[in-house]
Amino acid sequence: MKKIAVLGSTGSIGTQTLEVVRAHPELFKITVLAANSQDELLEAQIKEFQPELAVLSDEVAYGRLKSRYLGQTKLAGGRAAFIEAAAYDGVETVVTSMLGFAGLEPTMKALAAKKDIALANKETLVVAGELVMAEAKKQGVKILPVDSEHCALFQCLQGEKQDTVAKLLLTCSGGPFRGKKREELFGATKEKVLAHPTWNMGAKITVDSASLMNKGLEVIEAKWLYDMPYENIQVVIHPQSIIHSMVEYCDGSVMAQLGAPDMRLPIQYALTYPTRQKGDYPKLDFWQMKDLTFEQPDTETFKALRFAYEAGKIGGSMPCVMNAANEVAVGAFLRDKIDFLKIYDIIEATMAKRPVIHSPSLEELFAEDKWAREFAATLI
Repeated sequence: MKKIAVLGSTGSIGTQTLEVVRAHPELFKITVLAANSQDELLEAQIKEFQPELAVLSDEVAYGRLKSRYLGQTKLAGGRAAFIEAAAYDGVETVVTSMLGFAGLEPTMKALAAKKDIALANKETLVVAGELVMAEAKKQGVKILPVDSEHCALFQCLQGEKQDTVAKLLLTCSGGPFRGKKREELFGATKEKVLAHPTWNMGAKITVDSASLMNKGLEVIEAKWLYDMPYENIQVVIHPQSIIHSMVEYCDGSVMAQLGAPDMRLPIQYALTYPTRQKGDYPKLDFWQMKDLTFEQPDTETFKALRFAYEAGKIGGSMPCVMNAANEVAVGAFLRDKIDFLKIYDIIEATMAKRPVIHSPSLEELFAEDKWAREFAATLI
């Protein structure tokens, strides 16, 4: 049985990871569960999966859980305990499903402890791709993508030589505002922004999908996962979310991975690779399937995708600055402090204000993240 740590176990990817584990009790053992502040949900998960360790990074929530929990699982609280949980003895694979920049430090801790990573925290590679991939190579461990698009690319690349790849084609649903122009997005309500047409995700990722920042982050992630120049990474709007991504080869052949829009499929593949296991998940019925359509993204209206390409090509600390500004702006939008379109303005202004650091250290990236958050907050 593979021993697993789930960091971010109460979030969207974390709970779906536990669904996969629940469906295959003969394959997996949950050894560590770690979450931020949802103590009641974490307690229910502890009772079901009986991990050796459970952690809440929010110390107030940890205090609540500790005051009432009488079971055998060891409890810990605080940010430092959350990070240490990533390196827990005996764990083979760490599922990193935390949200945002906060996922970087636990992921680096897990890599240093020679744990394979099932990566659902794309910001880790966005802000520190060079450092993360170098550490994985140094420790001889695998980074297996959980994002549906990157899992698709990973599968399409199996058995092929790197020098035969011409282009990576990342598909994108287009979000709730596909086809809209900028003037139609003034005053966009939170309800409309969060109404994603095909995927059920957490609030922050859903906002990123509406702005196309989520796809921009995946572009940067693709560069590091597959050692591919940005010129050879193309985003294709595919509203049906059936083709999860494609790879074009030098002879013109295109390989695509298709499946129902269900995150449990890429999660299971990441956890069972290099084998495949039966999954009782929705299957495609090609007799019933309607047209599959494709469009070019509108990067004038949905500028976040353009910002991501620009930040990635600049390199160094710029993706870190862009990501921090986006996290602050999205948080402000979800708190009803700014309009949806203001997200773009905050990202653009923050990127323009900060000179790039080439080949930054991990400590410099933490400093850049802090600066960008503080500056972006002044623009709200």
